[in-house]
Amino acid sequence: MQLIPNEGELLNKYFFKLLKSKHTQQLVQQHPADNEHQQFLYPNLQQNEQILRSIYANCSDVIYRSFLISGKTKALLMYIDGLTNSTGLEEYVIAPLMKEDTEETIEIRQLIERKISVSYANECPTFSKCIEYLSNGNPILLRDHEACGLALGLTQWEKRAIEEPAAEAGIRGPREGFTETLRISTSQIRRIIKSPSLKMESMKIGDYTQTNVVISYIEGLVDETLVEEVKNRLNRIRIDGILESGNIEELIEDSPYSPFPQLLSTERPDVTCSSLLEGRVAILVEGTPFVLIAPTTFFSLLQAAEDYYQRFWVSTVIRWLRYSFTLISLLLPSLYVAVISFHQEMVPGSLLISMASSRESVPFPALIEALMMEVTFEALREAGVRLPKQVGAAVSIVGALVIGQAAVQAGLVSAPMVIIVAITGISSFMIPRYVAGIAIRLLRFPLIFLAGTLGLLGIMMGIIAIVLHLCSLRSFGVPYLASIGAPKIDELKDVLIRAPWWMMDKRPHFTGDYNEYRQSPGQKPGPDRSDEA
Repeated sequence: MQLIPNEGELLNKYFFKLLKSKHTQQLVQQHPADNEHQQFLYPNLQQNEQILRSIYANCSDVIYRSFLISGKTKALLMYIDGLTNSTGLEEYVIAPLMKEDTEETIEIRQLIERKISVSYANECPTFSKCIEYLSNGNPILLRDHEACGLALGLTQWEKRAIEEPAAEAGIRGPREGFTETLRISTSQIRRIIKSPSLKMESMKIGDYTQTNVVISYIEGLVDETLVEEVKNRLNRIRIDGILESGNIEELIEDSPYSPFPQLLSTERPDVTCSSLLEGRVAILVEGTPFVLIAPTTFFSLLQAAEDYYQRFWVSTVIRWLRYSFTLISLLLPSLYVAVISFHQEMVPGSLLISMASSRESVPFPALIEALMMEVTFEALREAGVRLPKQVGAAVSIVGALVIGQAAVQAGLVSAPMVIIVAITGISSFMIPRYVAGIAIRLLRFPLIFLAGTLGLLGIMMGIIAIVLHLCSLRSFGVPYLASIGAPKIDELKDVLIRAPWWMMDKRPHFTGDYNEYRQSPGQKPGPDRSDEA
């Protein structure tokens, strides 16, 4: 299936605009053909070179290498310095063509097949194709008396080494993460899932960046409707450039005003492959290590890859701790403000006296005190993230200790409020997905405001509003709370608990039942008692 109906259309329009410029007006007058015909290369090498030089005017990194094939036919090699293997170009292309005695009548493709050793060679009959391949690092070979160029597979640029993802580190599991190079990322997925059913369809997004995007899925497991929906949403994007997968995420999500992410972003190949095996779709973007997974659910954001590599009892306990501390991170400051401001009768007498004595010298109400401390804590957290690693953690910890202690001694905040904010901050660190943690942190502030104005009634109203929003939210048409909205025993095995692998024999599908069983049932381990029988 062709993802882009008019591939190279934008480059052709750009080329037509250049043909009307002063640099190429004379050449156009010499060939008074229509614009549709003018996009093709001319048989005259000099004319092709002049037009390409006009297109890449003021581009010092574009290299032009003229030479003679066998001392007879004029040829031109054009490439972008830094994106092309210049050493291989000299050794495997220029040297063989200059030394060998080649017939002039031979076509350029046959010439490459006989004399040049490159990984691949694709024809470039139009200027737009030449621009496309040049931008991707492929050198273009042009020969006189031939209206077709050839893009050579000699790309080479600096790449970051494969490292462990800093935001998704774990004690047990694979230590490698995706990189900014798209083909390295796709190869990491292909190395895990070796089946030819793993499909990867490419497309380009961005008028100027022409960013390569790959849609990956497993044929036979994924719902074809989901794949078509992903393609349609990506094809609707019309933008100057894509610099990160977050740009695409905002342009294809269902509810753009929701604070909750509707696509799962990950740097780990094992998480991506696990999602593909569940019938989901992965979107890989050139230039970023973050892969988008669609669809996703709320509980997927609270699950870590390490849950599936440890014993199921440990993973279940940690998962429930994660759920509990997520609620604490969201509700604890607002509950404290509501109780102190409106519901003092809920606090035991001795504890109430202690809290009242600590707040005796505080000049602010509990609402202002909580908002002030929460904003300060968030500022310290962001400062720790933006600073270099060597000093970031120290600034966060020392800053929190010094500012908290000084604020209590100065009588600006109470000691219980400092404890509440510290527990809330620690609880937010339990959320494994950074984007999900940001959503919880943002919702914490309106809940504090409701608690300071309406008490527990305001908190209840806020919780009801959040639950209603989550119930109405969709991720590519899949309900955000699909795992518990219409509960099935097989799906709850990986939501409320982490069941052992020998029990999870069915695939957790959200978009249709395709290849329902992922393993044979009845694989509970135990000693072999066949000899006793």
